[in-house]
Amino acid sequence: MWLLFAFVAVPLIEIALFISVGEAIGLWPTLATVVITAFLGTWLVRSQGLAAVGNLQRSFAELDDPTEPLAHGAMILISGVLLLTPGFFTDAIGFSLLVPFVRSAVFHYVRRRVTVQSFSMGTSHNTYNPHPRASDDIIDGEFSEVDPAQRPTHQSSGWTKH
Repeated sequence: MWLLFAFVAVPLIEIALFISVGEAIGLWPTLATVVITAFLGTWLVRSQGLAAVGNLQRSFAELDDPTEPLAHGAMILISGVLLLTPGFFTDAIGFSLLVPFVRSAVFHYVRRRVTVQSFSMGTSHNTYNPHPRASDDIIDGEFSEVDPAQRPTHQSSGWTKH
């Protein structure tokens, strides 16, 4: 229901803002402002999008939780769509999503409202459970036996005991 409201309300807000701004500064400055914000927004989205991809790659390389970098990247993508949509209201929302503090606030707001059931990374079947139970104290692992009679075929470096 709220999505239907948004599809009706946003165009009405945009039309009202176009009429008000056009009345205040004129037709051509209004159109120029819309085109300039689209180009400026595209440039900002591209630069921040590259930074977000770098943060995501870093979180994967360090085996950190990629949730926040993914959310920031998604919000930057949504920001780009809003900035390319002609209008002052969508531009305001799009530019606000380019501010890292606003993205963090939105992420933490959504994070409080979403419950994570499980989280796994890679093929090791490690799961993250934010609400552990008493039965979750079992640690699953793999092992292989090493024959103690085998000796290394190389000279000792002095750093290890053989």
